[in-house]
Amino acid sequence: MAFLPLFTLFLTLLLPFHSLSQPSTTTTTTPLSLLMTIKSALDPQGLILSSWSPNATDPCSNASFEGVACNKHGQVVNITLQGRGLSGTIPPEIGQLKSLIGLYLHFNKLHGVVPTELANLTNLSDLYLNVNDLSGDIPPQIGDMSNLQVLQLCYNKLTGSIPTRLGSLKKLSVLALQSNQLSGAIPASLGDLTMLNRLDLSFNSLFGSIPLKVAVLPLLKVLDIRNNTLSGNVPLALKRLDEGFQYANNAQLCGISFPSLGICTASAQNSNQPEPFGAASSHLPSKDIPESANVQHNGGHQSRKSQSAAVVGVVCLIVAIAVAGLFSFSWYRRQKQIIGSAFDSGVARLSTDQVKEVCMRSGSPLMSLDYSNGWDPLAKHQDMSSFSQEMLESYMFNLDEVESATQHFSEMNLLGKSSFSAVYKGTLRDGSTVAIKCISKISCKSDEAEFLKGLKLLTSLKHENLLRLRGFCCSKGRGECFLVYDYVSNGSLLHYFNTTTGKALDWPTRKYIIKGIAKGIEYLHKNQNNKPTLVHSNISAEKVLIDQHYNPLLSDSGLHKLLADDIVFSTLKGSAAMGYLAPEYTTTGRFTEKSDVYAFGMIIFQILSGKSRITQLNCHGAEISRFEDFIDANLAGKFKESEAARLGEVALLCTHESPNHRPDIGAVMQELNDIPSSSC
Repeated sequence: MAFLPLFTLFLTLLLPFHSLSQPSTTTTTTPLSLLMTIKSALDPQGLILSSWSPNATDPCSNASFEGVACNKHGQVVNITLQGRGLSGTIPPEIGQLKSLIGLYLHFNKLHGVVPTELANLTNLSDLYLNVNDLSGDIPPQIGDMSNLQVLQLCYNKLTGSIPTRLGSLKKLSVLALQSNQLSGAIPASLGDLTMLNRLDLSFNSLFGSIPLKVAVLPLLKVLDIRNNTLSGNVPLALKRLDEGFQYANNAQLCGISFPSLGICTASAQNSNQPEPFGAASSHLPSKDIPESANVQHNGGHQSRKSQSAAVVGVVCLIVAIAVAGLFSFSWYRRQKQIIGSAFDSGVARLSTDQVKEVCMRSGSPLMSLDYSNGWDPLAKHQDMSSFSQEMLESYMFNLDEVESATQHFSEMNLLGKSSFSAVYKGTLRDGSTVAIKCISKISCKSDEAEFLKGLKLLTSLKHENLLRLRGFCCSKGRGECFLVYDYVSNGSLLHYFNTTTGKALDWPTRKYIIKGIAKGIEYLHKNQNNKPTLVHSNISAEKVLIDQHYNPLLSDSGLHKLLADDIVFSTLKGSAAMGYLAPEYTTTGRFTEKSDVYAFGMIIFQILSGKSRITQLNCHGAEISRFEDFIDANLAGKFKESEAARLGEVALLCTHESPNHRPDIGAVMQELNDIPSSSC
C-alpha cells in the first residue's frame, strides 16, 4: 500500500481541476447583461449610451448598440466609443469579452485605474485609452497581451514605473505613454520589441539612461523622450532617426553628433553600463529602484531567492505531471476545431490568392470581423431611393469589368497598398486608364445604409482639383468594394520632395500647385449645390496627385465616410508622424475645417522647402524671411522674394498652434489670389 499516499496526493492536486470541469450552477453571463454592466460603469448617469438598451434581444443583431461590432458568431469584437464624453470608469468586466480585437475609449473623461482584467483580452490588437483622467500604475499584466499592436495610454495621470513585462509584446508597433506622471527608468526590455516603430515617453519624470537595446531597434522611426530627467550618453545609433528622435529638456544627456548636447565626460560615458542605470546610480536605496531597472541583488537575499525557486519548481513539476494527461487530449481536440473553422471562413471570403495577399493583409483590429454573409450595400432597400436610376447606370461597374481592367488583379498592375486597401492600374474597355482601389468589406462601415450614404457623397464631389471618381463596384460574392478613379500619370506630390534630380519644381509651378490645393479644400469646406460641408481629415502630400499639366488633385476626399472607425484611426498614424496632424486633435479627437487648414500649411512649407520633413528651422526662417532656411536650394535663387515671404506668412498662419488664430480656407484663398501667377 506504499502507493496510497502518492495516490492521495494525486487526487488532492487533481480535485480543483475536476471541480472546474463540472457544469456551473450559476447563471451564465450573456453578452447583453455584460454590455449593460459595462455601460453602467462607463456612463453612470446614462446620458451617453442611451442606445444600449436592456430590452434588446441580442446586441449583436441590434444596430442600435452604437459603437459595438460583432462577428458572425455573435461575439463582440470591437467597442468604438472615442470622444463621447464618457465620465465613468473602465470596468473589469470588459476583460470577459474574450473575442475583443479593438477597444477605443480615448478622448473621454474616464477616471479610476486601468483594470488588470484587460490582460484577459488576449486577442486585442488595439488598446486606445489616451486622453482621459486615468490614474494609478500601468498593470504589468498588459505584457501578457500577445496580440497587442498599438498601446495608447498617453495624456492621463498614470504613475509608477514602466513595467518591464511590456517587453513581451512582440507585435507592438506603437507605444504611447507621453504626458503622464511616470517615474523610474526606461526598461531595457523595451529593446525586445522588434516590431516597434514609434515610442513616445515624453513629458514624464523618467530618469537613468537610454538603453542601447532600444536605440538599435530595427523598425524604430520615432523616439520622443523630451521633458524627462534622463542622463548619460545618447547612443549614436539614434542619429539615424534624424528628426524622429526628440530629446529636448533632459539636461544631463550628452553625446556626440547631436545638436545642443555637450560632450560626455568619463563618468557619463560609463553611465549606460549596466542598462538602464549606470555605475553612478548604484548608491540608490533599493526601495527607490523601479521594477524597470536591471539590478542584480547579491548575498543572502539571492540565496533565499534560489531556495524559494527550487521549492516552487518541485511543486510545479508535481502539478504538471498530474494535469498534463488530463488537458493534452482536450487541447488537441480544441485546436483541431479552431484550425478547421478558421480555414473554412477564410476560403469563404476570398476568391483569388492575389486579393487575399493584398486586400486582406490588413493591420486593422477588425481583421477577423466578418459581417453577415448578406453584406450587399447596393441591394434594393429603403435607402436605395437616394440613388437615381440614372446615377446607378452612370457610376456602377460590374465585377467582370474590374477584373478585366486589372488583368485579374495582376501583380504587374499593383500601384501600391496600405493597411486597408490596394490600388491597381487598369485599362477600361473604352481604352481609358484608371486607378482601382480595392477595399475589403471588413474595412468598410458595417451599416449598409451608412456605407451607401458615404458612396452617394463621393459621387457628388466634382471639382477640377479633386480626383474624379469614375464609378464603383461592390461584389457581394468577394466581399469587396472597388472605387474606380481617373489615373494620374505624375504620381503624388511627395515624389517632388528631397530630390537632387531634375524633378525639382520651378517657382511658378509651386505657386500653381499651392493655389490648386487650396481651391480643392475650399470646395470641400463649402456647403453648395446640395453638397454638405466636408472635412477631408487626412490631407498630406501623398494625397495630392499631380496630373500631366501639373494640376494638383486631392485624392481620398470623403473616403472616411465609407470606412470603419478603426481603419480611419489607422490612417492617421502616418499623418501624425509627418506632422500633418493639428495639435488640438490630441485633446479633442475631432477634425474640423481648421485642422484641414493646418495640414495645408504644412504642405505649403514642404512645397517651398522641397523637403518632406519640416523643422523648426524652416518655420523660423519663414518668420524672419531668411530664405535660405525655408526655400528649396534647387531653385538656385529663381524665385521672387516678395512672393516667398507672403507664402511663408500664409504657412505660418495656417499652422498656428491655436485653431482660433488660423484663417479659414476662404481667407487663405483671398491672400493667394493676391499673389501674381506670372513667372519669374
